[in-house]
Amino acid sequence: MTTLPKYLKQGEAVRLFPVLSTTSKEGRTTAAVLACLVQIEALGSTLLQSVGQRRGKRSQISAFTEVVFKNQPDRSEDRPDGFVILKTGPREWRALVETKVGNNTLQAEQIERYRNLAKDNAIDCVITISNQFATTPDAHPLEDVRRSRSKIPVYHWSWMHVLTTVELLINNEGVANPEQLWLLQELRRFLNHDSAGVQSFHRMPKEWSDLNRLISSGGVISVRSSEAQSVIDAWHQETRDLSLILSRLVDTTVREKLPRKHIQDPTRRKKDELTVLRDRHQLTSVLDIPNSAAPLDIVVDMKRRSLDVGMHLRAPEDRKSTKARINWLLRQIKSDALDGLYIRLLWPGGSEPSQHLVSDLKENVDLCQKGKDHLVVHGFQVFLSKRLGGRFTQQVNFISDLEATVPHFYGEIGSNLTAWKRPAPRIKTEHSLVDESSAMRASEDTRGPTLLDNREEERD
Repeated sequence: MTTLPKYLKQGEAVRLFPVLSTTSKEGRTTAAVLACLVQIEALGSTLLQSVGQRRGKRSQISAFTEVVFKNQPDRSEDRPDGFVILKTGPREWRALVETKVGNNTLQAEQIERYRNLAKDNAIDCVITISNQFATTPDAHPLEDVRRSRSKIPVYHWSWMHVLTTVELLINNEGVANPEQLWLLQELRRFLNHDSAGVQSFHRMPKEWSDLNRLISSGGVISVRSSEAQSVIDAWHQETRDLSLILSRLVDTTVREKLPRKHIQDPTRRKKDELTVLRDRHQLTSVLDIPNSAAPLDIVVDMKRRSLDVGMHLRAPEDRKSTKARINWLLRQIKSDALDGLYIRLLWPGGSEPSQHLVSDLKENVDLCQKGKDHLVVHGFQVFLSKRLGGRFTQQVNFISDLEATVPHFYGEIGSNLTAWKRPAPRIKTEHSLVDESSAMRASEDTRGPTLLDNREEERD
């Protein structure tokens, strides 16, 4: 049995089947996940690696629930939901864990108190787990937590991030031990059940409808618009959830593709995206799917009430004409039955892009050269454009349509596309070498004496 560390006044070693009140959904879910983090090597390694900790072969993980520290004021009611210790040789890395399930949300004030508790007890960090989403574990969903001057880092896992990690380990055969695999499968079953309180992002905030009304009436989004700020926060949570959904569908980790400046500074990301929302009335995201032909581009246009999902491909340079290049792409598109499936052609110089329905191009490929006879296309954007109408402004229906459209495009179109690559150089055949040698000799016979020839004559 795990011994209670000497610096703890109270706490219980984590149990897979805790004896708790039937109303303590949060306690049961926390205990089950932490118990599996301790017992399943691959799960513990993967989750701790996301917060910068490596679990070596000789490392040991222990965890406790409902902990109280000896170095803690008697009147303090702060009692973290969990406490994790990673011991490698003489070194100990420690983390407080605070969890929320269902619709309960994290509170910045409580997290700040746990930061102070961590500082007073030589604890390395705080980990929060809830149904709120974060782009990366070190980009906390609460802005006040990110802006805090505390030197104690706070990491965040969404419950869906934990569930996705479990799914990928199972589907990719990441657990060799049969007992640990069985335990991981049971954890997946538990987290998928409503009683665990694990939720995906399923609705935009009420400000979504308000902002849509403002835009449709020709209004201007102010720089300090609280509605726009709330919508962007929700969009970030949804795009993270969308990347987790795709991860589970394709059995590999799908990530949001962000510029480095946005990864390092989430506040700048929010400011830049507010500018796009004000100027173009758009929300955008790019998802990076490993080994796919290109990243997945998502554009939500609030003025058109439309959703565009597509991929950008470079045109094959070993084909000389636009017609040959577009045929190369059309052969890869197995289905043209999708309503609103377009190819946008990108032309060199300042020539504006042109676009056509895939179905029209398959009937008459010569359409691609209309008005562009003197140019050769250098790139394509294959995209599905869906106008959602009234459903676009609805908090739940917008999310359900988005989460149906993006995987549908990738499954039907994106997964079948192949990026063009310049062919590898080939070794010349013996015949071509003979021809080249003959050509060189003929050239020497007709070009007259060289500078080197003249120098040799002088020496003679």
